[in-house]
Amino acid sequence: MGKYFGTDGFRGEANVNLTYEHAMKIGRFLGWYYGKKQNKKAKVVIGKDTRRSSYMFEYSLVSGLVASGADAYIMHVTTTPSVSYITRTDKFDCGIMISASHNPYYDNGIKLFNYNGEKMDEETLKEVEDYIDDKFEVPLAQKEEIGKTVDYVSGRNRYMGYLISMGKYSFNGIKVGLDCANGSAWSIAKGVFDALGAQTYVIHNTPDGFNINTNCGSTHIEGLQKYVVDNHLDVGFAFDGDADRCLCVDEKGNVVTGDHIMYIYGLYMKERGKLINNKVVTTVMSNFGLYKALDKVGIDYEKTKVGDKYVYENMVEQGNRIGGEQSGHIIFSKYATTGDGILTALKLMEVMLAKEKPMSELAAPVVFYPQVLKNVRVTSKSEAQNDPDVKAAVERVAQALGDNGRILVRESGTEPLIRVMVEAGSHEECEKYVDEVIDVINARGYAA
Repeated sequence: MGKYFGTDGFRGEANVNLTYEHAMKIGRFLGWYYGKKQNKKAKVVIGKDTRRSSYMFEYSLVSGLVASGADAYIMHVTTTPSVSYITRTDKFDCGIMISASHNPYYDNGIKLFNYNGEKMDEETLKEVEDYIDDKFEVPLAQKEEIGKTVDYVSGRNRYMGYLISMGKYSFNGIKVGLDCANGSAWSIAKGVFDALGAQTYVIHNTPDGFNINTNCGSTHIEGLQKYVVDNHLDVGFAFDGDADRCLCVDEKGNVVTGDHIMYIYGLYMKERGKLINNKVVTTVMSNFGLYKALDKVGIDYEKTKVGDKYVYENMVEQGNRIGGEQSGHIIFSKYATTGDGILTALKLMEVMLAKEKPMSELAAPVVFYPQVLKNVRVTSKSEAQNDPDVKAAVERVAQALGDNGRILVRESGTEPLIRVMVEAGSHEECEKYVDEVIDVINARGYAA
């Protein structure tokens, strides 16, 4: 990770550690960089979520882009995966999404995509950061070289058409609940499900600039759970602020996580001979119950570092077709280069209709193991994790758990913390084994 850009873009509190000046400089660099690279005017597409500060960042980015000679195409409020899709299909030099995903309204972020709709490479991001830090200058465009802005809401409409084309079955007669998190999905999701014939029930689709993710969406799914049960719906889907995540609620009101989704669709692919390499790509934070369920149906799996970026890298390198995170970032590499919440919902609907089974039955084989995760604030993350006594304690726990659980000890990417997580047959076992490792960390003097 760089100085400003992490695994999911440049994120921070608006006008505190992510300012309009940062946005303008990002625009200045990208407009100049892509124009210089191909020796012609660059074309950049921009989308944003519903946060109040997204307008400020949009105009700042546009100002920087046109000042450096690029043409800026504005999609307005739209989803992160739609920007990725349009960047790729409409042959833009790069794409920009303004969003802090599931974070509260006062945060925001800037995500950059390359020409293929993939997250920007580290080398280019490092150059962006160097320009932000005034390590070099770029020229201002003059006369006819100054760029222009283009209203590009048509791109969002084409993306909606693409999603509708993904519907292999009619949703006629199916009662579907959608929680749009007062975010990007509010202007897209309902139209897609309506077009496919669903009886669509929508909540949290009245954004006001301040209510994005507030007690709603995939991070607060309890509202959708109640709504599905109270209205006797067949299924419900909850998105996050920029709609690159999706979690599901079955007809009984139970949460269907990203782990369940990977199992359900991975098995569906295997049954049709579509699961290339016979693998599902997970992160190390997927529940042990997922792996047990995959073992039972003979599906292999990969485990990457936390972050959909690493999931996608694995999928590209090895040619795997489905992967994601427990949080609901699911990537279908045949159809998208990033997580897409609405696409995920459509794919789950496809399995329900193809198998003629309720969501509760499809998800039932994945039985989550109890999990305990505790954070230890330490003076040195690397020293604590690599200490011989700590490693020996972790190995003792792993041997004691055997095939009936697992332990994971990892460093926080953003804070001075060691995270100790255990999954086992009971909550008491989890507590016991987590505390055993933490006691050794403390005894070795690493606690801050």
